[in-house]
Amino acid sequence: MPIRTTTALDPVDAALVWFRRDLRLHDHAALYHALRHARRVWCVFIFDTTILDGLPPADRRVEFIHASVAELDRQLRARGGGLLVRHGDPRTEIPALASALRVQAVHAGRDHEPAAVARDAQVLGHLADLGILMHTHKDQVVFEASEVMTANDTPYGVFTPYKNAWLRRLTPFYLRAYPVERHAAALAAPPAALDRGVPSLNDLDFLPTGMAPRLHPGESGGEHLLLDFLERIDHYDQTRDFPAVKGPSYLSVHLRFGTVSIRQLARLAHERMQGGSRGAEVWLSELIWRDFYHQVLHHHPRIVDHSFRPEYDAIRWAHGKQADALFAAWCEGRTGYPLVDAAMHQLNQTGYMHNRLRMVVASFLTKDLGIDWRRGERYFALQLNDYDLAANNGGWQWAASTGCDAQPYFRIFNPVSQSEKFDAGGKFIRRYLPQLAGLSDRSIHAPWQASPLELVAAGIVLGRDYPHPVVDHAQAREATLERFAVVKSKAIARPA
Repeated sequence: MPIRTTTALDPVDAALVWFRRDLRLHDHAALYHALRHARRVWCVFIFDTTILDGLPPADRRVEFIHASVAELDRQLRARGGGLLVRHGDPRTEIPALASALRVQAVHAGRDHEPAAVARDAQVLGHLADLGILMHTHKDQVVFEASEVMTANDTPYGVFTPYKNAWLRRLTPFYLRAYPVERHAAALAAPPAALDRGVPSLNDLDFLPTGMAPRLHPGESGGEHLLLDFLERIDHYDQTRDFPAVKGPSYLSVHLRFGTVSIRQLARLAHERMQGGSRGAEVWLSELIWRDFYHQVLHHHPRIVDHSFRPEYDAIRWAHGKQADALFAAWCEGRTGYPLVDAAMHQLNQTGYMHNRLRMVVASFLTKDLGIDWRRGERYFALQLNDYDLAANNGGWQWAASTGCDAQPYFRIFNPVSQSEKFDAGGKFIRRYLPQLAGLSDRSIHAPWQASPLELVAAGIVLGRDYPHPVVDHAQAREATLERFAVVKSKAIARPA
């Protein structure tokens, strides 16, 4: 049964808004539509045990969500409402609450991840059995699903034509904020019998991680980071590739959990771009990439477990004990290539990795170590604060050359030259690999090439203080070309 998506909603007495990846009040599509069409509106958030039960006891993302939910509850109560919070399976919790509140409709932001689509279909079915409608609304992206299509009404598989079509379709209508505050009088306070407040992290069986100072959770945190970035956005094109420089927006985790509005970000970037800002133009392209990957996932859900280009599923990736050992070295930042190792330490310690480095380490895993991109993607899914299935899958398949509009398989990042180009002074490397701090700016990118005297002066014994390279890049490059050439030859030989 398809989920009802029409915006021509009938007025009802009571509605329930299910907050998910949209933990804010400002410019909130589902909340706006509920407030417009219901006399009383309650709000709910579910700490989903089907997801949380598979996470480690100390997870930065859970703490970010928890802090954001607590702030959202305070904001709602200040306006006469409040958040009904549950810890359980939304497939049973949402119908139970909707029934207890006697609402006629449930509103939520639309989610195109396959697991979410299946979950929402089940919730819709249970609600239908109760005579309750479910409305979903676009809120994660500017354009979703089939809103930007080719002239043949097929989904785009190449980014640049998609971007051009995206920009042609864009009008102020698509970036207009939903005026939630104008209709906030319809917010209803949680009934005392159902109001349990926000559970503590301990109640959820999670431990604190201390991530708040770095991630700035909640809508207020997203606003703080956005204001900071707007002072730097005009130089984004010049600073975004250098991990030791404050170039990125650091808003990705806020986009992931909806503590900022994608419409607001795109509107601000588009306005700056029209004013001649090259930095804003490049950053807007990054937001369009996000829409692109979401529409790819919508039209091709098989990419969750398979290559976008089916012929690449035939690649024989490295496996066995040696591959497992190399994968562990990559995960733990012990490859002997400083930029790769520093990037992995950044990820493991903070849950964040600079975008340029995501490409470098993904290329290294797939093309220097010959390990299946799916293993790296799954590791990122466990570690990244901003983990988003569509973007993570798209980025990994781009790096592995198995995806849509991917990096050609014969273009292989050299981890040393990438280090020399984007961390020339070794500032980023020294931050995460302090044992290499004594090396010169030249030698820090490839310690095995340093002279014995320099290594002694820096107090470094390779193999003890820092590992030897686990692979030779030149040899690994040849192996990768051979690995992909077999697949390419089969693809060329296949009859049309």
